Amino acid sequence: MKETKDIIANILVKNKVDPQIRQELLNWYDTITQQNYFSSKGKILIEQAGLAMGAPSSGLIAEFFLQNVEDTHLTQLFGKHNIAAYFRYVGDILIIYDSRHTDIKNIQDDFNMLHPNMKFTAEPESDNQINFWT
Repeated sequence: MKETKDIIANILVKNKVDPQIRQELLNWYDTITQQNYFSSKGKILIEQAGLAMGAPSSGLIAEFFLQNVEDTHLTQLFGKHNIAAYFRYVGDILIIYDSRHTDIKNIQDDFNMLHPNMKFTAEPESDNQINFWT
């Protein structure tokens, strides 16, 4: 989680946030991530790696990390795989690509190399429909 804290710190510096406010926000980050527990099946558990499941702050913190990964790596992957469109909602990603130039397995392999703690799975369309649960 130090990596995400560094990402947030860099964003705050880039946006010229007052140093005192920046330090207060980073202290907030430390407090939130150190209280990394959640409830499951009536038991209180401590998340060993990552963010607490269901915590209101987890989605926001994860979003900082995911946007950094996208900003850092997607342009290269778009060119390599001729990706026509990329859409993400929270943790679900829809990729539109030309199967004559690449295949989903190659795209998935490259996405899975972006970060050791991220695991992407593929659910290709079937009968001209995306796999989407309502």
